[in-house]
Amino acid sequence: MTIDDPARPETPEAPPSERTRTAQAATATPATEATPATEATPATEATPATEATPAATATTEAPAASTTPATPATPQKAGTWSALRPLVLRLHFYAGVLIAPFLLVAAASGLLYALSFQAEKVVYAHELEVPVGETTLPLSQQVNIARKVNPNGTVTAVWPGAEPGATTRVLMADPDVPEDTSLAVFVDPYTGDVRGQLPSYGSSGALPLRTWIDGLHRDLHLGETGRNYSELAASWLWVIALGGLLLWLGRRRKNRRALFVPEGGPASRRRTLSWHGSVGLWAVTGLVLLSATGLTWSRYAGENIGVVQDGLGGATPTLTATVGGADGGSSEHEGHGGGHTGGTTAQGPDIGLDKALETARAAGIDSPKISVILPSEGKGYVVKETDAQFPLQLDSVAVNPADGEVIDRLRFADYPLLAKLTRIGIDAHTGVFLGLFNQLALAVLALALILLILWGYRMWWLRRPGRPAARGAWRKVPVTMLLPLLAVTAVVGWFVPLLGISLLLFLTVDLALGLVSRARGKARTS
Repeated sequence: MTIDDPARPETPEAPPSERTRTAQAATATPATEATPATEATPATEATPATEATPAATATTEAPAASTTPATPATPQKAGTWSALRPLVLRLHFYAGVLIAPFLLVAAASGLLYALSFQAEKVVYAHELEVPVGETTLPLSQQVNIARKVNPNGTVTAVWPGAEPGATTRVLMADPDVPEDTSLAVFVDPYTGDVRGQLPSYGSSGALPLRTWIDGLHRDLHLGETGRNYSELAASWLWVIALGGLLLWLGRRRKNRRALFVPEGGPASRRRTLSWHGSVGLWAVTGLVLLSATGLTWSRYAGENIGVVQDGLGGATPTLTATVGGADGGSSEHEGHGGGHTGGTTAQGPDIGLDKALETARAAGIDSPKISVILPSEGKGYVVKETDAQFPLQLDSVAVNPADGEVIDRLRFADYPLLAKLTRIGIDAHTGVFLGLFNQLALAVLALALILLILWGYRMWWLRRPGRPAARGAWRKVPVTMLLPLLAVTAVVGWFVPLLGISLLLFLTVDLALGLVSRARGKARTS
């Protein structure tokens, strides 16, 4: 038994009378033909002991003096994992090879996105930061200054500086900026100086650098068609990660340390597999969570998730901001997009921005990080907390611009559990839930995924032209296990459409390759 092939069972020691014959048979096979330590052979691909150890053949040639007939060995019934492993291995291999390019792009762009938060503070420091003054100007006065700078724009929202030395961001609807994007005018709250104007995108207020990286990660700047790439990657990420976890845990090893710690030694396929498995084990939880949270706002699976969430009573509640009590609400999907409103200005009595903010503060809005949405036709002021960093402060209040009365209030504590988990998951995915730590964790996960993909391709290259598992692995799965597995696969394929469609494509290609290979084999024999 060699330590590099843990699946090979120990060969029982031969009786003393046969040891000489066994030793002679063993010397017939040169040592260089043994399985090299650099090749980590999976358990199901190990060479049976009866084929690898000549002693097994010698044992069958027992002396005739023995009158006791040999008892034939009873074959052991294959376990659940033994039946499933070839199927999981083949799926992991195909998905890894064919989906990995999409995952690689998503991981690389995700790494850039995670780092873009800190880069944004450096690149746009002039617009974002000012020297701390003694007193701040009224918010309404700052808005008027922004209006004078850009008279063609319509003010839709105001983000006061959340900390000393931060500028006030006045958001405007402007025909010169892209759709779903506002023009942000940065005003010094102490002096009233305008520090600059930049497009601002999404509920997190991404500036041009982060907006461009976000678009690359989301749709490769190809619009709705490009979103299919990111959804395909997210649809398969959890399948590949969990499949790899099962394969890694299912390997036999001499100690538990090899499960968590990569091996050293010279470069080889065995060492690459060790790094691939160990790093994957540490990263699997984060990768599955990234996949799940990414799917929540995807194009097709996201709709199905929303339907299920609504059916379970987990829909995100909305704030009623319509003047007169009519049904209407203000809600945002805190993801890679959206978050700015506006276009029209309300007509009629108005208590003013400063009074509306004072009313909201009295109603419980106490976070320094807030957004004030100005009244539009038929709706009042909406003052909402936007501090998505733990501990969350996301309460909101609607104020009637005519008399300053509170129309409605919505507390994050009153959200259904599913709505809370969805919001926290998306904020964690976008790097704002735990601030800098969250962004560093995302960067580490993205880097780990990049390395896992590269190691996977290296193992495939070193293995060529062999295959990890023969075609028809599903035939080894018992019917009692195969039928439920097919049912679950069908349901998941329907719920996550791009996963189901691509899986059918894989099966079609695999079947076609099998038919071609069979036809070539018949042609050679004929």
